[in-house]
Amino acid sequence: MKSRGKIVAFLLIVLLFAGTIGLTGKSVTKNINLGLDLQGGFEVLFEVEPVDKEQSLNRTLMEAAVQRLNDRVNTLGISEANIDIEGEDRIRVQLAGVEDQTEARDMLQTSARLSFRDVHDEVLMDGSAVKEGSARQDFHPDTNQPIVSLELKDANNFGEITGELATPEKQRAGENLLVIWMDYQEGDSFEEEISKDDPKFISAPRVSERLNTSDVMIDGDFTVDSAQYLADILNAGSLPVNMTELYSTSVGAQFGEQALNQTVFAGIVGVAIIFIFMIAFYRLPGLIAAINLAIYIYLIILVFGLMNGVLTLPGIAALILGVGMAVDANVLTFERIKEELKLGKSVVASFKAGSKNALRTILDANITTLLAAAVLFYFGTSSVKGFATMLIVSILVSFLTAVYGTRILLNFWVKSGFLKKRQSWFGVRKEQIQDISDTTEREPTFLNKVINVVKYRKNIFIVSAILIVLGLSSLFIFKLNPGIDFTSGSRIEVLSDSTITTEEMEESLNELGIEAKSIVISGDDNDTAVMRYDTVLSEEKVDEVKQYFLDTYDHEPSVDVVSPIVGEELLKNAIKALAIAAVGMIIYVTLRFEFYFAVTAIITMLHDVFFVLVVFSLAQVEFDVTIIAAILTIVGYTINNTIVIFDRIRENIRKAERVTSYEKLKTIVNRSLVQSFTRSFNTMITTLIAVLAFLFLGAESISGFAIALVIGLLAGLYSSLLLAAQLWLVWRGRSIKEKPLDFRKKKRVDGPQV
Repeated sequence: MKSRGKIVAFLLIVLLFAGTIGLTGKSVTKNINLGLDLQGGFEVLFEVEPVDKEQSLNRTLMEAAVQRLNDRVNTLGISEANIDIEGEDRIRVQLAGVEDQTEARDMLQTSARLSFRDVHDEVLMDGSAVKEGSARQDFHPDTNQPIVSLELKDANNFGEITGELATPEKQRAGENLLVIWMDYQEGDSFEEEISKDDPKFISAPRVSERLNTSDVMIDGDFTVDSAQYLADILNAGSLPVNMTELYSTSVGAQFGEQALNQTVFAGIVGVAIIFIFMIAFYRLPGLIAAINLAIYIYLIILVFGLMNGVLTLPGIAALILGVGMAVDANVLTFERIKEELKLGKSVVASFKAGSKNALRTILDANITTLLAAAVLFYFGTSSVKGFATMLIVSILVSFLTAVYGTRILLNFWVKSGFLKKRQSWFGVRKEQIQDISDTTEREPTFLNKVINVVKYRKNIFIVSAILIVLGLSSLFIFKLNPGIDFTSGSRIEVLSDSTITTEEMEESLNELGIEAKSIVISGDDNDTAVMRYDTVLSEEKVDEVKQYFLDTYDHEPSVDVVSPIVGEELLKNAIKALAIAAVGMIIYVTLRFEFYFAVTAIITMLHDVFFVLVVFSLAQVEFDVTIIAAILTIVGYTINNTIVIFDRIRENIRKAERVTSYEKLKTIVNRSLVQSFTRSFNTMITTLIAVLAFLFLGAESISGFAIALVIGLLAGLYSSLLLAAQLWLVWRGRSIKEKPLDFRKKKRVDGPQV
């Protein structure tokens, strides 16, 4: 009865979670704010300077500018707006899901400084004379044309101004015009603008008499919408700063929708295959791991939604790493339990010992990666910060589900006694179990073979050295193919419902009067064209291009415009954050292990990043901002994998009590590596499943990102299993006699009581 009760409790808990996810899953996913790359919209980065050149730019002024921008965004009815201050003089605006991007862009960029001037451009009255919130769209009483009406604070002041303009002298000279400007710039001239079809000033009505009134009408070539737009801008208030655009990206709604659908589908397929792999390899524990992975994904979405986080492609990159680490924690635990079962221990004893031994490794790997994520969040900007946020949430949630959740559910089965004679339910065959009374230490095997990895260390070093030399040569000869994120210029991506040809694009560009540096046709049906320009297209040209392709293909194109300053700073900040994270990891690993381990871990991390750059150089794949996210993912994966190997070496040294000879150290390192083979391969396979799903089934825009991850995963497996421990062995082995290894004084970490 007790046995049955434990299993019933397990089933009830699983059903409870299944019901919760089934009933609330849809509403939870709806609460997630999607980034521009997943639903369309636009992002712009402004450099800010005070309107008054004698005024200093301070936090108060920046916050006032942000508040004004928020007021303007609210008039557009946009609920998913992110307006943030970056550094000392930058404001980043992200508007996801906005329908009329041109209108939104214009509304943001205009300073909305209204001024009333004479024909000689002298200021007669500025916007401070207008009552706040008094602007409204109206109709002219005589012509019934749309106008904007305003209410002034001081009617007498307006009477004096109009009285001066209406003097006979000015009327005879034709200078009785009240020129109304919006965002008058130094150098603008009424005399030059009056002859243009589309002058910069709003209107210039003639004044024939003194007007002692507080009500003012602004008429011009307005439509109802444009008059309402001007009224909204005036009511939102003028900006206390001038803003210069440094970077902008515009993602068409169709691109965002396509990317979202493909990404979700790829994620579902990837996770489903991981479920199947885990169940096939680990049997019952694999099933429990799959259940907890489903709970983990649900909790990630729930927590991220409660944080009002914005999910972007870099965020999905962090989620992939989180899935990999969640699976890795389960794989570590299950492999440790299997090791104990093979020694002839009971299921209960194996469960306790395996869980306890795995926890220390999981803690070290998670804390090291969490440290890196925290540094990236603090020093990173934009997509790097989004990546770090998702990674931090993923690590914390995966620790709860993969460590505590899995153990609690598996504990029901273990304590029930049902598995007492069913070691096969853990994936352990009878012939693999030795007699518990046999204390002979057996050499660990991989695929039933005894392997001496350390024996081939010189060959591994030679191969690695050759690859590094070839890689450096490639980077020197071919260099990287940087996207506009790291140079300057413009990028336009066009989507069609039918096949697009290069000739077709060239003809379109000729009509637009621009010439692209490159045109790349992609997509499953060659229905996507990507055009890149070395020059920064003007806002007017961008609007013209977008309208042209929208009219031609019925899909709004995606447009990126970047100044060189932004790309340089993005790369500089990422490198700075990575360097600080590396220092932090060295300190932590030195405290938990020793300095030799720490430095070797960082070398391994740089090794993997290097080979991603090499492959991108050889293939000339465009290196853009999403690749930064991929490299950060690889850093997290490599550090996690390397720490797991080092933790096994430390554990085996502790069992040996004291290591004073190089030969003994070689034996321990080899044993540790072989013991880690199955865990490392299974972790890599499950993570690779998710990445390949995104590569073959995901959006075209993340293909470069997925390729980088595949390269990084393979390089990470090679470096952590074959290179890192061998480097440490040679380096540490030289001083083993003078500085023997002894980890017995290190504090042990006990597992959770379940």
